[in-house]
Amino acid sequence: MLDRAAIHRDWFSNIRADVLAGLVVALALIPEAIGFSIIAGVDPRVGLYASVAIAMVIAFTGGRPGMISAATAAVAVVVVPLVRDHGVEYLFAATILMGVFQGIAALLRLDLLMQFVSRSVITGFVNALAILIFMAQLPQLDPSNAGIGWVTYAMVAAALAMIYLIPKVTTAVPSPLIAIIVLTALTIYLDAPVNTVTDMGELPEGLPYFALPDVPLNWETLAIIAPYSATMAAVGLLESLLTAQIVDDMTHTGSNKRRESGGQGIANIVAAFFGGMGGCAMIGQSVINVTSGGRGRLSTFTAGLSLLILLALLGDLVGQVPMPALVAIMIMVSIGTFSWNSIPNIGKHPWQSSVVMLTTVAVVVATHNLALGVLAGVILSGVFFTHKVMTMFEVVRERDGETATYRAKGQIFYASVERFEAALGPESIMPDPADHVIIDVSKAHFWDISAVGALDKVVERMRRNGRSVQVVGLNRASSDLVDKFALTDKTGVEIGLAPHP
Repeated sequence: MLDRAAIHRDWFSNIRADVLAGLVVALALIPEAIGFSIIAGVDPRVGLYASVAIAMVIAFTGGRPGMISAATAAVAVVVVPLVRDHGVEYLFAATILMGVFQGIAALLRLDLLMQFVSRSVITGFVNALAILIFMAQLPQLDPSNAGIGWVTYAMVAAALAMIYLIPKVTTAVPSPLIAIIVLTALTIYLDAPVNTVTDMGELPEGLPYFALPDVPLNWETLAIIAPYSATMAAVGLLESLLTAQIVDDMTHTGSNKRRESGGQGIANIVAAFFGGMGGCAMIGQSVINVTSGGRGRLSTFTAGLSLLILLALLGDLVGQVPMPALVAIMIMVSIGTFSWNSIPNIGKHPWQSSVVMLTTVAVVVATHNLALGVLAGVILSGVFFTHKVMTMFEVVRERDGETATYRAKGQIFYASVERFEAALGPESIMPDPADHVIIDVSKAHFWDISAVGALDKVVERMRRNGRSVQVVGLNRASSDLVDKFALTDKTGVEIGLAPHP
């Protein structure tokens, strides 16, 4: 049953702002898509058609309204060897399989793995992406490159001034769109000596059309494309889900991460059937969309549709858009994306959080691989968390007559078992050894078979040295583990517990 309220909210509650924001995004997508096509080693139309298809499809299938998805560098860098060794048709086949893998990931609820990505990792991801976005603009500001002189710098400065000052006067039209229109008109009128979109690569003529990849349908083809498809799917989902979280924070709204995972898969499959490469969510364009007023699915659909119209009907005009205008917009995006509060917070937050954030930034910037940076941050977060939990543990020994009581407090798991074993005897080496030992774990929790094995070892060692041993205070979950995996004892009368139900 259709949710009419949701449809109205996502499509028709912000029509004017969504349409204008989508137009800004469409213009900003063109040089990006061409650049990503060049990275992948394919014709510019492959990236442009992918951006059209992915943006239009994800508007319907995605789980995060207002987020922009298209061809991206993160996916493009993965497929370079595939295109070089086997050709573009294998890229289309790999993109279809990429979409299938993403659909399977949605069914398996792999989006829940995002719960293990800490806030420090997300901050590092955002900061690294802001740095990469800025670094990507530097070739367009390098005076040693053709077509770059004082006019380029003047236009960039003028565009930035318009982007930041116009909103103080009016927000009726997104300031980036005004900057593009004004600077394009000046470039054409003055025949200004600056690089234009056409200088990035030839724009395609005509519309994309449906076609099946021209590859053999056999196991050999599958063996060739599967590793690339799996990597593309993982990188695409990771960047998409992280970007969705960032847009959630920017708009103070939630999103359906499982639907986004499946929606990305559908969008990539459609893109491949229309001659496009794989893609995912784009944080830069998503920030442009949100800061330009885009909030609903209409903004994403408008971006794809506008890009299609611009390429099909206004290609010559679009080709004359000056690169300084688009560079200024991306500089604005990098400034707006970077978490400036994270700099003073380096000294205020726990040092572990700051190390995780800085490591994520360093790995991403060094490798230009977002997945590697996030993976490094997640692993480091896990190490720090495990160490913290491991140290939240203590054992106190009390002597009363012929009985020694060991009171354990904290979390017993694979990382803390050595400390647990060392803290509990052996009783025979104590200055005042007792004949009877009680191990009180009422304030402890046993998490895994390593913990149960450590309890086994302690009890067996004390009994081997002539002590009688009782284990008391096991909670229900710990008792279940002991029942299933303990070797020396089970929960029950023999260790001082009533059988649990």
